[in-house]
Amino acid sequence: MHPDLRANPVTTNIETAAERLRGAYTDGAPCAPVRDLITTVDDAYAVQDALTGTWLAAGRRLAGRKIGLTSRAVQEQLGVDSPDFGMLFADMAVPDGAEIPAGAVLQPRAEAEVALVLDRDLTHERHTAADVIRATAFALPAIEVVGSRVQDWDITLVDTVADNASSGMYVLGNRPVPLKDVDLRLCGMVMERRGEQVSTGNGAACLGHPLNAALWLADTLVRVGRPLRAGDTVLTGALGPVVPAAPGDVFEARVDGLGDVRVAFGKEEG
Repeated sequence: MHPDLRANPVTTNIETAAERLRGAYTDGAPCAPVRDLITTVDDAYAVQDALTGTWLAAGRRLAGRKIGLTSRAVQEQLGVDSPDFGMLFADMAVPDGAEIPAGAVLQPRAEAEVALVLDRDLTHERHTAADVIRATAFALPAIEVVGSRVQDWDITLVDTVADNASSGMYVLGNRPVPLKDVDLRLCGMVMERRGEQVSTGNGAACLGHPLNAALWLADTLVRVGRPLRAGDTVLTGALGPVVPAAPGDVFEARVDGLGDVRVAFGKEEG
């Protein structure tokens, strides 16, 4: 590292924030927020990028992206007017119906989403909806298990962006559906926890249409130099309220036109 960068307090704070969050991953215990170290969204993404570099160097494979803050209500809560994004690694994917071991995701919560799987790169400076549709091989129902390395979910925008947009794990359904066979804006969603309905919504809750979220992501990632590529999975954002998950819980989400997807949470030993 250049000596001038080593002495730069902003760079030092970014490194310290990344180390704090990295420690929460390693120790399996939530940490304090990082907003005492960073104040801008750009700095938060720099922290996320530093952590991404660590994971890639350790051999993890980038498998796609997740979009967060697609709900207007959540945006108002955090005082923002646009979504955020995080990285999806291949080891975050959980088979449909499988069990997530207790403690694998810190402070887990579940939300139902539409996932898009791409078969073309999206590298234009500005994309159209047609570009995104043409690049999408198929859609799947998904459950994203979000988690926070920050104690008690005490987060602001910079905390969640730095913490990989509060990513945890994700589960995809197994029946691919071409976009021509489903209206993603009107598709209704019901998610149950142990047979009890806990979240409902539809595609319009995700920035008006899941493709709107994917379009925002495609343009944003080109600007930051990490464009979406063929084979990437995109979690487009929650279709309804997020729900806390406890050991022993079983969630099943059904999305009209896409089918269902299920995940279980392992019980704590002892």
